[in-house]
Amino acid sequence: MAQGSSKKVITKEEWEKRLNDVKIRKEDMNKLVMNFLVTEGYVDAAEKFRMESGTEPDIDLTTITDRMAVKKAVQCGNVEDAIEKVNDLNPEILDTNPQLFFHLQQQRLIELIRNGKVEEALEFAQEELAPRGEENQSFLEELERTVALLAFEDVSNCPVGDLLDMSQRLKTASEVNAAILTSQSHEKDPKLPSLLKMLVWAQNQLDEKAVYPRINDLSTAKLEDPSIS
Repeated sequence: MAQGSSKKVITKEEWEKRLNDVKIRKEDMNKLVMNFLVTEGYVDAAEKFRMESGTEPDIDLTTITDRMAVKKAVQCGNVEDAIEKVNDLNPEILDTNPQLFFHLQQQRLIELIRNGKVEEALEFAQEELAPRGEENQSFLEELERTVALLAFEDVSNCPVGDLLDMSQRLKTASEVNAAILTSQSHEKDPKLPSLLKMLVWAQNQLDEKAVYPRINDLSTAKLEDPSIS
């Protein structure tokens, strides 16, 4: 133990022994991997993993293809197509989620503005989005922010120019993806990233009490030799 330090020092050998004493079933690890592949939409990888490991997904893999088609449509700016695909999957998704429907319609408005269709954008905003803004203050604020794009000739330097960034499409696509997963009684977020966040949190807590072999690089999970100061 280092002088003047009350922290317990755990050697790498001792730490590895403790880790080896923890038994984790391969079946549980495989379920974690499958959960990640299904949630993130890697249908081909999920099918291959199912065949190799014998791990069955908790939803029909064909629904992943449909979900990814919706996500891709939004990412490409084809919002009308995305809305049609969502309704084909399950009409209740948009019927029961007014915020999601508004954000999709907002994205449609953004795409009209991006393509320079000013008159069509104004008409769409007035007919489709303004009535929803009258019912919801946050919707109204988002609508006003979006319409403000029309006031600037150079949108790259305007205060709301971020709405035209790819990140805005990705944000909307992610919201749709989560809603579809929820409608299929599936978690909207994969479990694996949450477990990694928990690992980081646990290590930070343990840092206050002990010196031990940490995992600093999550991509390799390599145990670093404990540094004693």
